[in-house]
Amino acid sequence: MSLSMPDVGAAVGAATQAATISPLALFLQADIVVKVVMLGLVLASIWTWAMIIGFSFTLRKASRQSSSFEDDFWKAEDIDRFYEARGKSSDFPAAKVMAAGVTEWRRSTAQKVIDRDGTRDRLSTAMSSMIASEVDRLSDRLNILATIGSVAPFVGLFGTVWGIMRAFTAIAKEQNSSLAVVAPGIAEALFATAIGLFAAIPAVIAYNRFSHGINRMESKLTRFADGFYSTLSRELEAQR
Repeated sequence: MSLSMPDVGAAVGAATQAATISPLALFLQADIVVKVVMLGLVLASIWTWAMIIGFSFTLRKASRQSSSFEDDFWKAEDIDRFYEARGKSSDFPAAKVMAAGVTEWRRSTAQKVIDRDGTRDRLSTAMSSMIASEVDRLSDRLNILATIGSVAPFVGLFGTVWGIMRAFTAIAKEQNSSLAVVAPGIAEALFATAIGLFAAIPAVIAYNRFSHGINRMESKLTRFADGFYSTLSRELEAQR
């Protein structure tokens, strides 16, 4: 079986076109503006995935340690002994909330005359402040994911607009509107949009997922603080 010359020419043209529209070829043939846009979006995508991995480990570890700590805390018979053994030197959210409560409890009850109402207010404030501090620590740099998710598509769109402008400029220069003239510019323009979406979509999904996880952690810490506050309040009443 033999191929005619038109068939061979068509095959060669198809192979050349396939090679030309590869991602690397699209990047190499783009002008400096579109290259900068593409590189920026690729770096944003790498940064996004690095943050996703980091946040995943951090939240999973904090949730696991806090849950285990709370289970052991409510089983403990002596709060002071449990605090000295587990809560004093631990560095995760639930332990820090307990430490804030115990520290304020010891400071307020060390006086000769105990102001019960003031002690309750200070206990609530101390633990609430620690919860807010831990939430801030866990959500640190989470706004970067939101920024990438909202800005990356528009940066990609800028690259698309710029590429289409170059395509029209090529048409005017060559005075030829054939696909061979228009296709490269439009292809690199659309490629910039694709990279922008590739960076933005995971960032938006991760931001929503991590925000939900941090909100759940805050609710869990608040419930733990409320229970601990009730325990300390009963202990305070017993000291009348």
